[in-house]
Amino acid sequence: MLTKTPHLFDEATAVTAGDSRWQGRTSPDYWAFVGPFGGCTAATILRALMQHPQRAGDPLALTVNYCAPVAEGMFDLDVRLVKANRSSQHWSVEMTQGGGEVATLATAVFAERRPSWSHQPAEFPGAVPFEELRSYPKLKMTWANQYDFRFAAGEPKLGGAAASEPSSPYSKLWIADRVPRKLDALSLMSMSDAFFGRVFHARHELVPFGTVSLTTYFHADAADLDAEDTTRVLATADAKVFHKSYGDQHGELWSPSGRLLATTTQIAYFKV
Repeated sequence: MLTKTPHLFDEATAVTAGDSRWQGRTSPDYWAFVGPFGGCTAATILRALMQHPQRAGDPLALTVNYCAPVAEGMFDLDVRLVKANRSSQHWSVEMTQGGGEVATLATAVFAERRPSWSHQPAEFPGAVPFEELRSYPKLKMTWANQYDFRFAAGEPKLGGAAASEPSSPYSKLWIADRVPRKLDALSLMSMSDAFFGRVFHARHELVPFGTVSLTTYFHADAADLDAEDTTRVLATADAKVFHKSYGDQHGELWSPSGRLLATTTQIAYFKV
């Protein structure tokens, strides 16, 4: 009998249950400049919450504050249900390593999503089909090579000299796991941090960079994502300001059918 090899993403975000404390391990397959890819860390936290026996409903929002670098190896997740009512739950999660100080602090909201009036004022951005665009070349950061990025607009021009004048930080691209994996809340969480730093787009160069705080809002529950039955999203990202070492980013993740699945915003550090 053939056995299906676990997807690298599922291996990288795997957690082991405890009482209030869960354990995980960083993955060399999802490594960034000096630590694990922030999207993978956020998805690991979300997995611990989704597997928690007290969890009810689907993720509605997750905020992750990256307090300190995460070292290679094991980490602990201290998971706590802060408040629950009939329709929602509020959680907090602290990541530590070796009994040290908190490296990552997260808060999450889960909700029972019931049928209601629906309206999507946001317009689907549209793009050249995924199959008609070339894959972005692989990079030294292993996490980026786990994704298939296909830019429809705003492809970053990296590897040369810094731009004499800042370029637009806007980009529109398809994002898919390089080894196809059906989209779920975990992959959606990770993909919401998979945009290249907006400062890279503006300056045409890689500079020291790191996400400080990331919030993602989910606009589809498990049943919605299962009905979409897709392995990719059409994503847009932009920035409004770069000032005194920090810059913002806001993004949207769409299904190929035109459904807005998630919106995300973050503040990031850069050194130029």
